[in-house]
Amino acid sequence: MSLFNYLEQTPSAFVAATFVLGLLVGSFLNVVILRLPRMLEREWRTQCRELLESAAASPAPAERFDLLWPPSHCPDCGHRLRPWENIPLVSYLFLRGRCSGCGARISPRYPLIELITAVLSAGVAWHFGYGLAALAALVLTWALLALSVIDLEQQILPDVITLPLLWLGLLLSLTGVFSDPQASIIGAAAGYLCLWAIYHGVRLLTGKEGMGYGDFKLLAMLGAWLGWQVLPVIILLSSLTGAVVGIAMVLALGRDRNVPIPFGPFLAAAGWLAMLWGDRLIAVYLRAAGL
Repeated sequence: MSLFNYLEQTPSAFVAATFVLGLLVGSFLNVVILRLPRMLEREWRTQCRELLESAAASPAPAERFDLLWPPSHCPDCGHRLRPWENIPLVSYLFLRGRCSGCGARISPRYPLIELITAVLSAGVAWHFGYGLAALAALVLTWALLALSVIDLEQQILPDVITLPLLWLGLLLSLTGVFSDPQASIIGAAAGYLCLWAIYHGVRLLTGKEGMGYGDFKLLAMLGAWLGWQVLPVIILLSSLTGAVVGIAMVLALGRDRNVPIPFGPFLAAAGWLAMLWGDRLIAVYLRAAGL
């Protein structure tokens, strides 16, 4: 019996293997979350420099910085992590959350993202079982998690993640895993346009910008993956959750109400729930609406 046949016939083994895979992917997502915004900023600065400098002056080549280089290292002392210091979750516990080179504290965010990725991945495997649906759902889960944390920290939703995933969702509709092509195309267009319309309506009425264009693209991506039918549920869930969290932060933490709260994580969370329980959520929504 091959490994793939064993995983297909043994659901518990498939969930366990996906959990371990989630730990590994979570380690890579930490790199994406940390480096991708800096890579984009360097690219933007380079483009601006090229526009501002004269054609005769050639800018100095920038030092290589991407998802693969430089290798993982301590930000305080530059100590390059050895293989046994880079094992997801295990290394953090073994090192007691400190760098082996200088003893500086390692942010608990890294093992937390690894653990969250593993738990969400295992949940996807348990829900869908072995097959294409699980594989596709894992890809979407990992992308949504990376986008959520980047938006929380940097308040951007990089096009290099949302746009390829949007096209992938449209192509995936040809298989009928989550949606059919018609619902997927309409979902992508409607997802973008409905938030675009809300954005410009709020801007005209209040003079303030309530969200960014990255949110439009994220909802379009979710519409391409899941179809237009789930868009009302995603918008309702994300709006309610965002409002509750925002009010709680103002009342409990004294957060300035004029400081914007990223909307991307709420869209991503609502989209993930809709991916797993979309039909049930739609039924609840229609029942609550009296339809």
